[in-house]
Amino acid sequence: MADLLSDRRVLVVEDEMMVLMSIENMLAELGCRSVTAAATVTDALALIGSQVFDLAMLDLNLGGTRSYPVADALAARGVPFLFSTGYADKDTRTDYPDRPVLNKPYPFRKLSAALATLLGGGRS
Repeated sequence: MADLLSDRRVLVVEDEMMVLMSIENMLAELGCRSVTAAATVTDALALIGSQVFDLAMLDLNLGGTRSYPVADALAARGVPFLFSTGYADKDTRTDYPDRPVLNKPYPFRKLSAALATLLGGGRS
């Protein structure tokens, strides 16, 4: 699994710095060399408009704002993505029912399994 993300460019949209640092560490352990982070929908959309990403991880709730505009932009570009949320079962429904949803906090094995499915499943 250490090379799952080898040479992949990953966008992480997360508004909590400690969670972001944990995600970055796990992605590095999976071989990721390039992680770009955004904390708001506006910042994420600007990055998507100016950079190319191989996949993305989206916090479902960014300070009270849903990340669906980011998901829409990624889907339009064919970029695979997953959601993460800290709101357990009550907030795991998304406008993209075919996308993986990780409930925070998630262990390394769940993240790596979700990313492997996302990359191997051909979803975009």
